[in-house]
Amino acid sequence: MRSPSFVCRLAVASICLLFGPRWLEAQDASSKEVRVMSFNIRYGTAADGENHWDKRKEFLVETIRKFGPDLLGTQETLGFQRDYLQEQLEGYGSLGIGRDDGKDAGEMMALYYRKERFDLIESGHFWLSEHPDKVGSKSWDSSLPRMVTWVRLRDRKNTEAKPILFLNTHFDHKGPVARAESAKLIRTRIDTLRKDASVILTGDFNAGSDSEPYRNLFSQDSSSTTLIDTWRNMHPVATADEGTFSGFKAKETKGARIDWIGVSNNWKVVSAAIDRTSKSDRTPSDHFPVVAVLALE
Repeated sequence: MRSPSFVCRLAVASICLLFGPRWLEAQDASSKEVRVMSFNIRYGTAADGENHWDKRKEFLVETIRKFGPDLLGTQETLGFQRDYLQEQLEGYGSLGIGRDDGKDAGEMMALYYRKERFDLIESGHFWLSEHPDKVGSKSWDSSLPRMVTWVRLRDRKNTEAKPILFLNTHFDHKGPVARAESAKLIRTRIDTLRKDASVILTGDFNAGSDSEPYRNLFSQDSSSTTLIDTWRNMHPVATADEGTFSGFKAKETKGARIDWIGVSNNWKVVSAAIDRTSKSDRTPSDHFPVVAVLALE
C-alpha cells in the first residue's frame, strides 16, 4: 500500500502537469499572504448581562479561529482577557500592557502573532499624548490614557522581504482633538520606528471615514509614510452598511466604520471585509471585527 505522503506528492505532481508552473507560483504567493484581524473585544468586566464576557468568550475565540489571522490586534483587552486568548490561541505570541501603569492596570492594546511564522525582532509601547514615552500620560481633551503597542517581526515565509512593523491602538471615545492629534502622532512615530519595514496598523479609532483623524492618518503626505485604508482600497464607494459598532446586535450595520486596518503602500490588498459573524442575532463583541488579506507588491 502506498503511503499518504506518496499519494499527496503524486496529486501535487498531477496538478502541476495539468496547470503548469503558474499554479505553483500562485500557491507560493498565497502561502506568503498575511491575514490580519482587528477586534475590539469589549472589556470583560462590563455589566453586559446576556452578552457578558463569560457568556461569549468561547464564541469570540471561534470567530478568531475561523478567520485564522497571522496578526491580530485587540482593543479593550483586560489582563485576564489577554491571558485567556493567549491560552486559547495556540501557537501565538502576544504583547500587551495596561494603559494606566504600563503593567496590568487598565485596558490593553494586546496583539498576537503566529510564532511559527514570525520572529520577534523588537517591541514597545507609547502613549497617545504630548509625552508619548511617559507611562499613563494623556493630553489634549482625552478622557483616558490611550496608547499604542507595536512589534517588529521577521516573516519566515518571506525571508527576502523587509521586516513588518505591526502597531495596534485605540483612540479616545470622547476627545475629538485627542483623536486628531493621536493620528498625527502615530504617523510621526511610524516614521521613527519604521526603518524601511512594511507597516500594518490595526485599531478602534472611534471616528468615521469622513473625520479629521481619518484624514490625518491616510492623507497622501509625501513627507511621511503613506498609509492605505484596506477597506476603502477594496470598496471605493462608501455605503450605508459599513458600520463596525454592533452593540451586540447582528443587524446593527448602519453606523460609522470606526475600526480600520491601515497599511503602507508597498502592500497589495488582496481582500478586506467586516466580519458579520453572529449567533441568534448576537455578535461575539459589541464591535464587528475587521479583516484584511495582504501580499507584498
